[in-house]
Amino acid sequence: MIKRQLGRNISDALQGFPVVYVNGPRQAGKSTLAQGLAAKEWPAEYVTFDDATMLSAAEANPESFLRAYEGRLILDEAQMVPGLFRFIKVFVDEARLADKDSANGRYLLTGSANIMALPELSEALVGRMSVLTLYPLSALEVTGGRGEFLLRLANNSFKARTVNRKTPLVDVIKRATFPEITGQDDKMRRRWFESYITTILQRDVRQVAAIAKLGVLPNLLRVLASRAGGLVNEADVARAIGQNAMTTRNYRVLLQMLFLTFDVKPWFRNIGKRLVKSGKGCIIDTSLLCHLRQVDLEKVAINDPHVFGHILENFVASELLKQLAASDELLGLYHFRTSDGKEVDFVLERPNGALSAIEVKARDAVTEADFKGLKELRAHTGPDFICGAVLYRGNKVIAFDDNLWAVPVDLMWSGHG
Repeated sequence: MIKRQLGRNISDALQGFPVVYVNGPRQAGKSTLAQGLAAKEWPAEYVTFDDATMLSAAEANPESFLRAYEGRLILDEAQMVPGLFRFIKVFVDEARLADKDSANGRYLLTGSANIMALPELSEALVGRMSVLTLYPLSALEVTGGRGEFLLRLANNSFKARTVNRKTPLVDVIKRATFPEITGQDDKMRRRWFESYITTILQRDVRQVAAIAKLGVLPNLLRVLASRAGGLVNEADVARAIGQNAMTTRNYRVLLQMLFLTFDVKPWFRNIGKRLVKSGKGCIIDTSLLCHLRQVDLEKVAINDPHVFGHILENFVASELLKQLAASDELLGLYHFRTSDGKEVDFVLERPNGALSAIEVKARDAVTEADFKGLKELRAHTGPDFICGAVLYRGNKVIAFDDNLWAVPVDLMWSGHG
């Protein structure tokens, strides 16, 4: 059993909130994690609405269904029964009136749709619910690394050294995926992803939205995969799938709600320079990206550096997303691009405005020119710029300036740097 980083966050949230909602992609391991907590430190009844009888009973009379459970309760795929949320609020408020301290840790909900995109559900439990996100396995989780990369980046505390690569990069990318297929062969992974996409786009979509043109979604997903890592051009994507811009935008939001895709938002301030304000599109899982693009990861890593560069950038984006979701730090994830083409792949910003930044290069060596975007960002943000790193496929941590470093990509998961 691979230890999930988010487990500690869930336990902490249960101490401080009556309701904890863990959302994330289907098959990311939410049910397993919840049941593991229930079997040890948080004993609870477990109900899944993938069970048709349970689903029917909860839909028929949500209040009676909930009142039948006196203690702690796990509700798996809770978004399938929207009517429950109003009564959960009622029961939580009743428990708070009786004894506010003992009301915490009453309900653990899981769901495969982003509850923050479903305001009628999230608003019902404002002030009563903590929302956490469990993504597929991270590289940090599958390698058992120490997870000090973000801290080193935030504090500009890298040190010049040679890194011993324990696991080939391609192997790490393939293992950092959905728990059910980590370590499986390519044939099994292809079958699994085909079934996974079909299940989500034909069944789960109907649970969160009324879609008139369901057949458009697989094509849209493939188009977005072909452009992963690039700026999102809504009009261009709309033309590619033969839809108008509004429909395309709504369908893109739907894919994000179901945790198939995500956007890295643009970073900008009023710094006297025109900045691009379009997001960069990414696929939530890099093995899913490879499946959608029908590429062999081992072959492109050797023979097609251009394609592998896009794949590696998507992988770093998803790894940052996973590590940030399990971190105690409140960091925003952005990208930076000026109107004249200077760019930085990823910008991490703290609430106090402090910035760290990452550029990704799928090469074994780094030159001073690779720091052009980082230097541009540093010049415009002054003392707020703490550290910049160019992640690359080499094995040495090298200082290029007081706060600019070439860093092996392995240090995202393998060691302290």
